[in-house]
Amino acid sequence: MPANRSRTTEWRRCLQQLAQRQGGLEIAVSRDYTQGEDGRHLVWRVKLLQLTDEAMIVEQPMTLGQTIRLESGIQLVVILAIGQNRWMFNTVNLGETTYQSDRHTTVAANRLSLPVSVERCQRRNYYRVDTASLNLPEVDVWPLLDAKSVLIAERMNELEFEAAQPGAEIQPSAGASTFDAEALMPDVGLKHLATLLNLGGGGIGLRFRQEDAQLLSRHKLFWIRFRLPPELTTPICATAKLIHNHTELSQYTYAGMAFDFSFNPAHQRFVVNQICRYIAVQQQAQFEHDEVKQRQSA
Repeated sequence: MPANRSRTTEWRRCLQQLAQRQGGLEIAVSRDYTQGEDGRHLVWRVKLLQLTDEAMIVEQPMTLGQTIRLESGIQLVVILAIGQNRWMFNTVNLGETTYQSDRHTTVAANRLSLPVSVERCQRRNYYRVDTASLNLPEVDVWPLLDAKSVLIAERMNELEFEAAQPGAEIQPSAGASTFDAEALMPDVGLKHLATLLNLGGGGIGLRFRQEDAQLLSRHKLFWIRFRLPPELTTPICATAKLIHNHTELSQYTYAGMAFDFSFNPAHQRFVVNQICRYIAVQQQAQFEHDEVKQRQSA
């Protein structure tokens, strides 16, 4: 069997196996249209509920109990990962649907078009192929020494966002922040760096380089901050608790963390709204870009 046909058979078989056990796919709104290297992708882990001859049925992405609505017709990038093997492909959301599980419960879902072709990711770059690429957000991570100290920092994060909105009474000058974020930090240790790999229903997946992963063995609670330019000028800040971690063959460490709003429950709604707003703006920009292309080709 030719090598390319063998690879095609392999990913099709993996996709079918994934559907049988309702394993996870990773999806992101495609943004190859635009903002150069400044734009960031938010990646969600969703269950592949069913595979038919016409479409993939996946659960709707969620964050902190809030469903993230994907518009019909929106273009997505999908990652299929089985062990150390990864494939990426483009798809289109065909619209919302429902799926009835074996337990007779109804689940809100999306129908995604089947891929025309897929590309295998190289191990040196798991998030870039010829037809699609993902630009993942970088995350600042500090060990949190006093959980109660996040109250002021989280409130200042909210006020900074409000000040950046059009019509706000206090407007930051160009390229400046209204608040000194470093001066208003909670009680934390030394900063480390990570990459935001994915979001789930209640948490995030982070990838640490070997030199930054050492803090995971000494701490369980963290203050995290990540930016989503150019759509959001204010960073998202929150407390996160380490749930599990493991070292991959690439020597990177994957850490699954859950958001923790124990000391400031009101901040949860702010984080949810920021993420939902970011995805909505991305989708609108994609539709507007497609309209411009259609007018130019007419």
